[in-house]
Amino acid sequence: MSRPAVWATKVSTLIQGGNLQAALAQIKVAPSVKDVEQLRSLLTTKGLLARNPLLDAATQDQINALLGSRLHRSP
Repeated sequence: MSRPAVWATKVSTLIQGGNLQAALAQIKVAPSVKDVEQLRSLLTTKGLLARNPLLDAATQDQINALLGSRLHRSP
């Protein structure tokens, strides 16, 4: 059995508590696309995503970064 992801709920709690800078820092180091999408859905249902365009942009940018190809150097 897999354990449920709690990252999205923790970041959502940070946002609801008013600690936007800590939430943005957590979004930048998000573990996976799935977690960021869960966060977006939580924020949408609570109406927080529409009220704060900075969160919308940050989550969308992180999804794009996680989906994009990784840049690496050849040996």
